Amino acid sequence: MPYKLSATLKAHTSDVRASCSPTNELILSASRDSTAICWQRSSAGPHFTPDNVLRAGSRYLNAVTYIPPTLDAPKGRHHPKDDPDFSLLGHTENICALHATPSGTIISGSWDKTAKVWRNFALLYDLKGHQQSVWAVLALDEDRFLTGSADKSIRLWQQHKMLQTYIGHQDAVRGLALVPDIGFASCSNDRGVIAEIRVWTLGGDLVYTLSGHTSFVYSLSVLSSGDIISAGEDRTVRIWKDGECSQIITHPAISVWTVSSMPNGDIVSGCSDGIVRVFSASEDRWMSQGDLKEYDLLVASQALPSQQVGDVKKNDLPGVETLLSPGKKSGEVKMLNNQGIVEAHQWDAATSTWHKIGDVVDAVGQSRKQLYQGKEYDYVFDVDIQDGVPPLKLPYNATENPFAAAQRFLESNDLPLTYIDEVVRFIEKNTAPVDIGAQGEEYVDPYTGKEGYTDIL
Repeated sequence: MPYKLSATLKAHTSDVRASCSPTNELILSASRDSTAICWQRSSAGPHFTPDNVLRAGSRYLNAVTYIPPTLDAPKGRHHPKDDPDFSLLGHTENICALHATPSGTIISGSWDKTAKVWRNFALLYDLKGHQQSVWAVLALDEDRFLTGSADKSIRLWQQHKMLQTYIGHQDAVRGLALVPDIGFASCSNDRGVIAEIRVWTLGGDLVYTLSGHTSFVYSLSVLSSGDIISAGEDRTVRIWKDGECSQIITHPAISVWTVSSMPNGDIVSGCSDGIVRVFSASEDRWMSQGDLKEYDLLVASQALPSQQVGDVKKNDLPGVETLLSPGKKSGEVKMLNNQGIVEAHQWDAATSTWHKIGDVVDAVGQSRKQLYQGKEYDYVFDVDIQDGVPPLKLPYNATENPFAAAQRFLESNDLPLTYIDEVVRFIEKNTAPVDIGAQGEEYVDPYTGKEGYTDIL
């Protein structure tokens, strides 16, 4: 059976950056709204409701992991208190990755270029060696750990000693997942034709690659069946079976930041629209036909920047009759001219149907507003940094997250990243609110592997 929407979890007010679904009844999510939420499945069916809202401070939350119950915490540690049971202090920059073993050993990754291993909530090992931020961590067991970094490498550690380095990604490594009986999978900010997921043996052999995402791949997980699931900046969660994409789940949001799997095979995603969604292959957990149709219409109503699906000439496109021919593989995109409107439709091999994924905007012949350094932008602001010094140019596209443009601006001008919130406020003040359909030149990752947000765990 194909995966279809099972539940929509609404409580966050900003991007859902991380998720964890350790049991069929529990989902953990972390958001830029500075909260982590524990969602419990309703006894009445597949729906989830917020059980607890945890606030670790006033800054963004980027990572979340699950520590199983222990004798001193038989119900786990996700119940709200004024003060945390433990605070793990040691990182000097934002913590952007977490993972824990069944016994409670924790590994964390940070912008400070290190990973740290914590046991009994005390620092056990410092894993030093990466040249840039550590974006992904994975505990293989109590003594072996994998780390992925913005320096494009993955490293295997035995306790605090580095055993192996895996080279192959062309940009920052963003996600790691254990693949039983093989090794592990990794994803990165590789994009375009090289937007690959790589599956490795622990010995360093590349077993195979998975290609299909059209922009950054942010997150990976593995289903109980062994199938790999991935999420990225192209609005999709993709399901990979036997090395091929078996289904694409398109979201009505710009970024699908995180994906995780439940023991029962359901899939959990978290997006830039602040919503956590659950998808199931079990028909008894699907939402009603009316809700499923409403979701499909929401996806279809989005406007897509042309660079996501390729530039086109409207007059050269076929009409709706082209949808009578089946697609060749999941993810194939057809564009057609429907009474003057350019529509994008994607083939779903799981259901043998074409699904409209949006109206294409910014096709050939449409004008752009600003040109800067050979690229077109919706806005190019003059920013006065210092009296007597010429203003700096801040290019911005409406489809970008403001933090992405702010980070790029600060880095390109060698300015301290402590100004990022001020730059974001400047952008938000000077641009009108836009939806996903606003024009943009290119996808820009707010997490480029260098410093960026002022987030903490």
